[in-house]
Amino acid sequence: MIRTLVVEDDPVAAAAHVSYVERVQGFTVAASAASGADALRALAATPVDLVLLDVHLPDTNGLEVLRRMRAAGHTTDVIMVTRARDVAVVQAAVAFGATQYLVKPFTFSAVRRKLEGYLEYRERLGAGPVVAQDDVDELFGRLRAPAEAGGLPKGVSRESLDAVRAALEGAAPDGTAGRTAAEVADAVGSSRVTARRYLEYLVETGLAERTARYGPTGRPQTEYRWRPRGTSGVGEG
Repeated sequence: MIRTLVVEDDPVAAAAHVSYVERVQGFTVAASAASGADALRALAATPVDLVLLDVHLPDTNGLEVLRRMRAAGHTTDVIMVTRARDVAVVQAAVAFGATQYLVKPFTFSAVRRKLEGYLEYRERLGAGPVVAQDDVDELFGRLRAPAEAGGLPKGVSRESLDAVRAALEGAAPDGTAGRTAAEVADAVGSSRVTARRYLEYLVETGLAERTARYGPTGRPQTEYRWRPRGTSGVGEG
């Protein structure tokens, strides 16, 4: 059983990450932490095989936590979790020894692929000595399991998702206003069906919510609202 430490400051996101890990066979959550200091204390007190480490934390950042882990002699494997796609962040994570990198927003299937690839990597490590180049290539290949569009499900592109997200977030960053699928479609230049598919994905990942918009007459329309940080979860960090 792979004992996992989940480090995430947003309570909703933390609960989602814990749930995701527990749903993957071979993994269990040994502890969770909402800050860098809590994470380091948990590592000192609890046997952990893997850390799911968010970059954005209230007292420091995940890269600094990773640096301190290595300085203290912790060789625990780490999957960095963030919505940042800055090259410098990725480069630093690799330099400090991050095993994998998971970009928000993501679904359970994206987490499952990462964890299953990691489990295969661990199983291969325990299967016998790595003696040849092919062995090394196979070993690291297990950490690079095929992903769908960077962790996004089939039919969801990063560019279109960012456009829909910007249209929704721009309606009211504080979450007090929303847009219908038709309004988002007009804003991004897509069909209503496509806009609705992306909006439903944002709802699934905890970045948006559905509400009813009541007009003077007729049936209410479904309105989508951006969920500001602190009320959303999976995709923020």
